[in-house]
Amino acid sequence: MIAFIARRFGSGAFLLLIISTIAYFLMFFSATNVAMNILGEDATSEAILAKQRELGLDQPLLERYWAWLTNAITGDFGISWFTNEDIVKTILARLPITMTLVIGAILIAAVLATILGMTAAVKGGAIDRLVQFLAVAGFAVPNFVVAIFLVTLFAINWALLPATGWVPLQEDPTQWFLSLVLPTSALVLATVASAAQQIRSAIKAVLEKDWVRTLTSRGIPRREILFKHVLRSAAPAGLTVLSLQFVGMLGGAVIIESIFALPGLGSLAVESTSKGDTPVVMGVVVFTVVIVILVNLVVDLVNGWLNPKVRV
Repeated sequence: MIAFIARRFGSGAFLLLIISTIAYFLMFFSATNVAMNILGEDATSEAILAKQRELGLDQPLLERYWAWLTNAITGDFGISWFTNEDIVKTILARLPITMTLVIGAILIAAVLATILGMTAAVKGGAIDRLVQFLAVAGFAVPNFVVAIFLVTLFAINWALLPATGWVPLQEDPTQWFLSLVLPTSALVLATVASAAQQIRSAIKAVLEKDWVRTLTSRGIPRREILFKHVLRSAAPAGLTVLSLQFVGMLGGAVIIESIFALPGLGSLAVESTSKGDTPVVMGVVVFTVVIVILVNLVVDLVNGWLNPKVRV
């Protein structure tokens, strides 16, 4: 198990290095005149050149990347070029909002997808066709369309829920919960059907195994076979699908946070990218990749516990 974890950490560290390198170079080739964005359009050429020297933008690209990488390894991501705020503190202040949204959505989606997938696999018929139809619809309809529909229906037409904004939990737990209902629902509705379809396929494949028929022939109750044996055997495939859905939700949170005006990592990434604030963008990229790596590691460990063959 220790070797298994070590391999996962090694591959995760390599993946983090590759993605951060690609992101840094993409920011360089797509960057606008950052110094002018900071100083304004009326800034003189001398002021712009001075600002570029202050930010180190006059240095060769490889030297700038190496300086950023060596500092990032020690946990120093610098300060924002536009706000002069410490990047780590800024990200840590916004991270709980995004993680609350995404974790809440993935937990709800996991429960609903498991119920729908198992029902579709066992019962078949109309519920099976409905799950397959909703899975196709989920791929066809983007989550921002679902979000706009929910806002129009529940916030504008019926005025039941707030359309935008974020209320911290410590200030008002009720309003905090209400501010999460629509964005969480948008993420769940956009992903639950496709996850249910994958879980349904995994459970259906397990139900066709010979050992399931053997357990049935021995008179073991159907409910015990489903929940104690079949569900556990299908769990690795389901967990893998849900881990991919989690990554998709992190990406979808960028748009959802913009629609619902949530001050999370997604909105920070959009604002920083549009301005060319490279240090902030790189900080968001690194934190996001680390979260994805940790989630995949947890899923691999759970899969390894459920199925020892996964560790090989």
